[in-house]
Amino acid sequence: MNLLRIAIVLALSPPLLAAEAPYPSTYQVPASAPVLIRDATVLIGDGTRMEAADVLLRDGRISAVAVDLEVPADARVVEGKGKVLTPGLIDVHSHLGVYAAPGMMSHQDGNEMTAPTTPNVWAEHSLNPNDPGFDAARAGGVTSMQILPGSANLIGGRGITVKNVPATTYQAMKFPGAPYGLKMACGENPKRVYGTKGAAPMTNMGNVAGYRKAFLDAQDYVRAQDEFTRKLIAWEKGDKDERGERPTPPKTDLALDTLAGVLRGEILVHNHCYRADEMATMLDLASEFGFRITAFHHGVEAYKIADLLAAKGTCAALWADWWGFKMEALDGIQENLAFVDAAKDSCAIVHSDSPEGIQRLNQEAAKAMTHGKRAGLDIPPERAIRWLTANPAKAIGIADQVGTIAVGKQADVVLWNGNPFSVYAKAEQVWIDGALRFDRFDRNSWHQADVMLGMRKEVTP
Repeated sequence: MNLLRIAIVLALSPPLLAAEAPYPSTYQVPASAPVLIRDATVLIGDGTRMEAADVLLRDGRISAVAVDLEVPADARVVEGKGKVLTPGLIDVHSHLGVYAAPGMMSHQDGNEMTAPTTPNVWAEHSLNPNDPGFDAARAGGVTSMQILPGSANLIGGRGITVKNVPATTYQAMKFPGAPYGLKMACGENPKRVYGTKGAAPMTNMGNVAGYRKAFLDAQDYVRAQDEFTRKLIAWEKGDKDERGERPTPPKTDLALDTLAGVLRGEILVHNHCYRADEMATMLDLASEFGFRITAFHHGVEAYKIADLLAAKGTCAALWADWWGFKMEALDGIQENLAFVDAAKDSCAIVHSDSPEGIQRLNQEAAKAMTHGKRAGLDIPPERAIRWLTANPAKAIGIADQVGTIAVGKQADVVLWNGNPFSVYAKAEQVWIDGALRFDRFDRNSWHQADVMLGMRKEVTP
């Protein structure tokens, strides 16, 4: 290995490179004819809107966005007058495929409840692409999603970001270049799962001790890897104190590999956490070990610390109105999302955590808009759409590719029959990388998972 190669490996982190290699994405952008969506109201996804605008999709990308575009001779024209075009919706918290339908015990593949910390497991190795929930989500305008392990463990494992396309293998859905996310959970779930077994953690202080132990071990692992790399560089250079045998690399540990990726900033942390005080504690933990929590998920008390979350650059992925189903969810308010959104530099997100909720993320957002308005926060559609597009794209590390309707980005867009935040809203057409993946008026475009064949004559989105 030459010196340049060693320097590159050190810069890009050996553990992540080694972990990614065995299971690469095989997703391919399909060939498709150019499409011009004409005269639509366009919610860009960055807080702005355009009226009577045209959007050209070509070669899997957004090629042009303007008023009165010239119609290319080779383009199919879709009339958008009276309709609304948005970026494809993105769900940052899904369990589709790892809790696949039908909901039988043999499909319960989301929680590896064999130890309180399991960063060695990856959700993709449980993902069943034949889950019919993917088709239902696509009919609701969802074009990408992050699929996470469950929340039984303090550290539950890696998530996977996918394109919501029909496939036989998870690798054919895997979003190329998307970083991994690490699922962590604070509060009641880990202490309930393990405390009832008479094992640690039994308390919130046991939870925090478990995180600290895991990241202390990860720090030692990183130091050992960095020391090996230093010695290897010196050995390659022929330094006089490094003229013995070639240095031996430390043994790979799959769990510590993942946590090392977090410490190096390569794996994003997604933290299931409800209470404001516990979220603040987790932010302190992140500061102690030098990593950033990308997003708190569920966060029914996020409104209490909205300014703190914004200051830390941490997104809040929230429900519109789920609350009260356990003690840590008791202090939820229906204005939660709107109050978080109102904080300067905030990053509010609507997520599902549900195979049903993912089918109507737009209406979940509409509920949050309504409750915000009643509290004096009038949130227009061009701002609220960010909760479903640009902000989730940011949280899962794919904002450079999707989340807004901008020239050069992937052509993941949805044409709605009108205001997407209306109770009457329906996604009429859904494009992923410029290919039409769902057309409400063309049943030939409706994919049906193999598991559904023969169960019923017809499934209507």
